[in-house]
Amino acid sequence: MSQMDDPRGADAQTELTLPATTVPDPAAAPGLRWGVISPGHIADQFTATAHRATASRVVSVVSRSAQRAEAFAAKHGIERSFDTVEDMLAAGGLDAVYIASPHAQHHALARPVLEAGVPVLVEKAFTLNAEQARELLDLARERGVFAMEAMWARFLPQYDVLRQIVAGGLLGEIVEVAADHGQSFPLDPAHRMYAPELGGGALLDLGVYPVSFAQMVLGDLADLAIRGDLAETGVDATIALLARGASGGRARLGTTLRARTPTEAVVSGTAGSARLSGPFFAPGTLTVTLLDGRSATFTHPGDRGDGMAYEIAEAARRITAGDLQSPVMSWQDTLSVMATMDAVRAELGVVYPGEESA
Repeated sequence: MSQMDDPRGADAQTELTLPATTVPDPAAAPGLRWGVISPGHIADQFTATAHRATASRVVSVVSRSAQRAEAFAAKHGIERSFDTVEDMLAAGGLDAVYIASPHAQHHALARPVLEAGVPVLVEKAFTLNAEQARELLDLARERGVFAMEAMWARFLPQYDVLRQIVAGGLLGEIVEVAADHGQSFPLDPAHRMYAPELGGGALLDLGVYPVSFAQMVLGDLADLAIRGDLAETGVDATIALLARGASGGRARLGTTLRARTPTEAVVSGTAGSARLSGPFFAPGTLTVTLLDGRSATFTHPGDRGDGMAYEIAEAARRITAGDLQSPVMSWQDTLSVMATMDAVRAELGVVYPGEESA
């Protein structure tokens, strides 16, 4: 069959080439002096990655347990440890603070940091709800201080390539975004995933990834259709969400803390699709397949264990430049994602302690 007879057209004969990532090498970003609040598992990853893959260094750590702070400092070669945020801030010598506590503590811990005029990176989900998020971001604007949600996936090179592909129209009109994130946590009322007082449940810890991904591709989500089940402790255990994006496409999202799911994400358009291998929120492979039969892949260019380096580097670049926020994860993006999650919890009747009077 000749090229003219090929129903896929001439484009099928041209090799598909994906755009190169525009994300700079994290090691080339300015080095900041970081303070870390709440030295748990995620703080351990943050600190190890910063020291291994960026020019930034963690120089202070704070925990309610002085012994725990001292142990964390000894493990990572950190100069100073404290048992109150106020003492850490009073000691000075910080360019930024990373907050790694459970969601329910983010608002209370971020406020004194911002009031002290110190830039802050807050682990996702940014707060318990949109009202808390708006209050912190208003404070950041008022004080002229940088603030950012640590949605680390958005800063990865494959996400940058995907954004270029979508914006450039390679996939045609975006019809659907599908993403899931489920992990298996045995029922334990004392575990943070099941504890309402810690902001537990699947949505804020796991579901925030699919929701944020869909918001990144489709814009603000509306026209929500929500189904879900609650755990015995009253937090959300499983959620299915359908939504319409501001750009017109639809989102089909799922999260659960009762089973491990494929954790993949697919963006489907009228001309083709883009698939992020599981887990889609970590360094991995982006595969683009067009309806004309062409396909191409983009693979994470560095060590997959250094995924958090990209958000650390972005924060360092923005803070050094005097910016208050990053366009990669803007304040409006954070507020949009929080508003969607508020609506989902309201539909399911999930209310955290302290929200009753809000």
